[in-house]
Amino acid sequence: MKKAYLYLVVFTSILMSCSGGGDGDGGGPDPDVENTAPTVPTLVYPLSNTLCIDNNVVFEWNASTDSEGNAITYRVEVSENSNFSTLSHDLSSSTTSRVISLEKGKSYYWRLKARDVKGAESGYSSVSQFLTEGDGVSNHLPFAPELVAPAMNSEIDGTSTTLSWTASDVDGDTLSYDVYLDTNSSLSTKVSEGQSGTSYDATGLSAASTYYFKVVVKDGNGGATIGQVWSFTTK
Repeated sequence: MKKAYLYLVVFTSILMSCSGGGDGDGGGPDPDVENTAPTVPTLVYPLSNTLCIDNNVVFEWNASTDSEGNAITYRVEVSENSNFSTLSHDLSSSTTSRVISLEKGKSYYWRLKARDVKGAESGYSSVSQFLTEGDGVSNHLPFAPELVAPAMNSEIDGTSTTLSWTASDVDGDTLSYDVYLDTNSSLSTKVSEGQSGTSYDATGLSAASTYYFKVVVKDGNGGATIGQVWSFTTK
């Protein structure tokens, strides 16, 4: 019996030594850990209101981080439209820069987002607008106006509000503005022409209605840029 007991102890010891290190000692990834998206990358160059002398533009951004340490790639989008409805370029990069050849003498917008190897994507970065210099250009188009108020698709109290925006020009030209306001998104009604200020008091609006407006900015040297269509609703 003593010999049989000894064999049993030895066999049990061998079995335990071959069974692994116990809970948490496997060394591999925990299948129960949820994969999270990388952080949103931030733009470095070109930033808004940049005039790019060379149309081979070096796009640069700060790296995203990934909590699980997964490899990251970046999707870079360039468009002539601020809403990115059509893309001039849609490229990927595994580094934090990418050279893209663009047409000269045009205004562009760009943004990007990060994606890890498991398919999790960050949100989009902020959007920057920039110009590429044209051949022999002596006057550049103004940058498209940017909305200040009312916020896009917001609801306002009452039947009056102040429309406001900002705009800039790389040549430093004095700018003027035509303002269009209508309940029709085609915006056939011009409510102000050639004004110097960057705001317009809209009064006598109808209640419970959706209004659309846009601003055309002019530089006095033949350059004009049409802004995007914005909208708001009255209560």
